[in-house]
Amino acid sequence: MAFQLKNVVPWGRNLAEYRLMFELSDEDMKKRIAGFGDGPASFNYEATEQGYNITSFDPIYQFSTEELRGRIDEVRTVVMRQMSENKENYVWTNIKNLDELENTRMSAMKLFLADYDKGRAEKRYIYHELPERLPYKDGSFDIGLSSHFLLMYTMLGYDFHISAMTEMLRVCREIRIFPIVDLDANNTELITDVINYFKSGYDVEIRKTRYEFQKGDNKLLIIRN
Repeated sequence: MAFQLKNVVPWGRNLAEYRLMFELSDEDMKKRIAGFGDGPASFNYEATEQGYNITSFDPIYQFSTEELRGRIDEVRTVVMRQMSENKENYVWTNIKNLDELENTRMSAMKLFLADYDKGRAEKRYIYHELPERLPYKDGSFDIGLSSHFLLMYTMLGYDFHISAMTEMLRVCREIRIFPIVDLDANNTELITDVINYFKSGYDVEIRKTRYEFQKGDNKLLIIRN
């Protein structure tokens, strides 16, 4: 089935959040970084402005700026209503309240939209859908990141997660996945099985992060070749 824009819920995070979620040090930021499923985050734009080397991959990068802007406007109210109805499930420390959350997300997505056409021309935003093979040689990137996608969407199944992460590990020397819970912030059998699979052939680390927004989503999975 073709990837449909109407199924996308764009919700972008910024550079500061990425650095906290993925424990990205100053030295890490100097490396070649690939972001998988970055969506409308401002991470790429902000990091590029600071001179870093970031490439973002996402199936939504097949759509135009105006198509993405329209979809962001469509889902904004719905997402914020859902956040309001479930706010007790979140930790209001780094982000203090719903108004700050909306402002933070919309600011990140506006920066992304302003940079999107330029970034596509510079091949910083590349249309790609995991687990399809990437047009890159083995070890092309030092660090691969996946935010709020892999391990979280358990309905995609074990085989999908294994294939997607294997392809990430082909082109990246190391991958970091955050968080390592499902959409309800629960540990699942799938997550345990995926982690156990990679323990047999890779260096696997679970690290507590300085970032926790949804209660319980404060751990980062790191897998190294």
